[in-house]
Amino acid sequence: NNWGSFPALWLAMALAGYVGVMAMSGLIFRKFYANPTFESWQYKSNPKYPTCEMVRDEIIQTSKGVSVSVLCPAFSIWLAGKNSSLTQAYCGIHPELGAFRMIFEFFFIVLASDFTEFLYHYAGHYYTFMWDVHKHHHVFYNPSPFAVIADEWLDQFVRSTPLLFLPMITPLNMDLLFATYVIFFYGYGVYLHWGFEVDCLPADHPIMNTSFQHYAHHAISVKNKPYHTGFFFKIWDQMFGSIYTGETVISAMEARKRGLRTRAHWDKVEKVDYSPLLSHSFWMTNEKKKM
Repeated sequence: NNWGSFPALWLAMALAGYVGVMAMSGLIFRKFYANPTFESWQYKSNPKYPTCEMVRDEIIQTSKGVSVSVLCPAFSIWLAGKNSSLTQAYCGIHPELGAFRMIFEFFFIVLASDFTEFLYHYAGHYYTFMWDVHKHHHVFYNPSPFAVIADEWLDQFVRSTPLLFLPMITPLNMDLLFATYVIFFYGYGVYLHWGFEVDCLPADHPIMNTSFQHYAHHAISVKNKPYHTGFFFKIWDQMFGSIYTGETVISAMEARKRGLRTRAHWDKVEKVDYSPLLSHSFWMTNEKKKM
């Protein structure tokens, strides 16, 4: 049975992916949400913290996303393991192309994936039939780090297709491909959904999409109104005219300038108790409500 190893590979990658996603997002969540401070809150784009119930829904949706997001990469590895003519994937240093080739490959992976992500995301807002799928992610209007891949199955499947198709286009080092997606893409995705801003990437950065742009995207980008649908680079939104310039939402940087992040404002903010997330009964209550 030529497919015999694929289910086991998919399951192993799904389990590893789930552990990795929960660990990366969980560490950031614990520091900035479970243990909030006035100093960190001054850099939070949305001055409010999401409810415990909303975070629970993010985690549930993310769990579904993980199971689908590893289908394409698992199939890509499976093809490479079978030495299929459909893929040009390789490991180690290519005997003909050499080590320096991987510099080109890295930039190819980042740029090709970034544009693909932008275009699909833009279409998910621009076209009504695609918004019907993507809107489930926008339930999380004030996202936490657990919302990075809190998508419906179709969205997450499409977003993972570069891991399958890029090695079909050109020879790619599989270690580099997967490391780029885990470290750069998921890592940057955690930053975008983090909800906090940093001085080294200010909200008005001319090149990079920052956590503020992505918070603004969650807050105001709805059906037929794509704003800031890019991932790494702003150039795609600039080309498609989807840069937000309004005042409905403002950055933490601007809020500090306007005197809206003082100690007095902090004292009025509700500090959410996220300890129920560690309670089995809290999760079971949610399931009973769904039933």
